[in-house]
Amino acid sequence: MNEQDIQYLREAIEVAWSARKRGNHPFGAILVDGEGREVLRAENSVVTGHDVTNHAETNLVRLASGRFSPKELADCTLYTSTEPCAMCSGAIHWSRIGRVVYALSEEGLYEITGPSPENLLLPCREVFGHSGQPVRVDGPCDELEADARAVHAGFWR
Repeated sequence: MNEQDIQYLREAIEVAWSARKRGNHPFGAILVDGEGREVLRAENSVVTGHDVTNHAETNLVRLASGRFSPKELADCTLYTSTEPCAMCSGAIHWSRIGRVVYALSEEGLYEITGPSPENLLLPCREVFGHSGQPVRVDGPCDELEADARAVHAGFWR
């Protein structure tokens, strides 16, 4: 990961804090184009939107699919505070976003939440491994793990 990756991950964590402050699950995502410019951001809205599919990444993919072509999305990077779940990974696959960068791993999140109906412990690399298109994955980010964990502290129990 480079400095740009670290900066966008920090911002994704800030978006996760925003989601938490609004009463939602603490997850945030940012989409960056091939030139390194932020083009979209989205936070989790499961609670306030009354929709279990309103994860930060699926909200972002929904917005991105309406604004950009699959060819444009292939050059984009999705930065997310926590590794995408299986549902979000599927949405990323179908959107054709070319790269995912995350701060906290699914396993790290599981250490915080413990066994829960909220969890489906399936790493995004495994989901993308069944994809017919390449999705580059970078994460977790050791440098930001403490910050990525902090947004979840006290939320799940």
